[in-house]
Amino acid sequence: MDKLTLKDVVLKNLNVLMRVDFNVPLDDSLNITDDTRIRASIPTINYILERKPKKIILMSHLGRPEGKRALKYSLRPVAKRLEDILGQKVKFLDDCIGEKIRREIENASEKIILLENLRFYPEEEENDSAFSRQLACLGDIFVNDAFGAAHRAHASTEGITHYLKSVAGLLLEKEIQYLGETLQNPVKPFMVILGGAKVSDKIGVINNLLPKCDIILIGGGMAYTFLYALNKKIGNSKLERDKLSIAKDILKKGEQLKKDLVLPIDHLVVDKIEKGISSQIVEEIPEGKIAVDIGPKTVEEFKNRLKNAKTIIWNGPLGVFEIDDFAKGTYEVASFIADLPATTIIGGGDTVSAVKKFKLEEKMTHISTGGGASLEFMEGKILPGIKALTDK
Repeated sequence: MDKLTLKDVVLKNLNVLMRVDFNVPLDDSLNITDDTRIRASIPTINYILERKPKKIILMSHLGRPEGKRALKYSLRPVAKRLEDILGQKVKFLDDCIGEKIRREIENASEKIILLENLRFYPEEEENDSAFSRQLACLGDIFVNDAFGAAHRAHASTEGITHYLKSVAGLLLEKEIQYLGETLQNPVKPFMVILGGAKVSDKIGVINNLLPKCDIILIGGGMAYTFLYALNKKIGNSKLERDKLSIAKDILKKGEQLKKDLVLPIDHLVVDKIEKGISSQIVEEIPEGKIAVDIGPKTVEEFKNRLKNAKTIIWNGPLGVFEIDDFAKGTYEVASFIADLPATTIIGGGDTVSAVKKFKLEEKMTHISTGGGASLEFMEGKILPGIKALTDK
């Protein structure tokens, strides 16, 4: 890795300003419903604490408050949860910039401080230089450990790096290692599983990975635009008409590169997408029916293709997994690859939710913490939050 990481710097007696991704889901009573992103930052926090800094000042965004203060977007509940996980006091400050905040940091007896939501200021998303400088004033060194926000050129991810030495945290370093370096030089055979609703979300990923991988397996809603492009009947299944020419181009490119793009050969179909509705397995989708999952023959075909893989990257579920009746295809493939002696990388968003639902996260090599960030990384883009870090 050509950027500085935590392991390259001395932290003793420094105020360490750290960007984390604490953008966690909250219910109507402002209780955190999933603390995965908070837990993901713990190894970096502990690593810094062991090196005896003066303070660790954490900053994050939460939701989309659009530059205005709103109680439902406050990070106060996160401070409480972080305290419970770490087993030590975390001081929560009700703002993120200004002289008052600098004084409170200076006078705090606690080692760990969490600032209020950065996005209460429109200047954060505008990457305003004065706002970036005010954030930078709070620390002696900047650590970015927020992979989920690394695809944004915001004040707390890019702007701040103009004023402080900037290094990658352990989580960010791990994401770069798995999503960057592994994809640059994958151990072959290298297989890609793509799903999710839309072809449009995955065009960049397919174009970047097609020359590098051996096989791409396609399921989920996006498969039906490809099948339609091959003149297959898809009933009322998901179709992006405006992406048909792109789907045809991708299929043609696969042929030219002699790469297999494997599409579903059978399908679980229903009349409408809802719980408890009757379904059937078909090879040709009848008029009016909607495909909601891959069928058993497709599952077997996918397993057969994947069995010798040494590197697997998966982005996007293979069916409407949120409804248990339509989750079988995603579950079977996830369970199968979890037991393979391969590097398995789960790329963000709904795929992570699916793997967690099936309680398989411990068996995967790497689970990405960034949805949009992991997609852009897999597209081969250089993320502004990573590019801005100090070079080695």
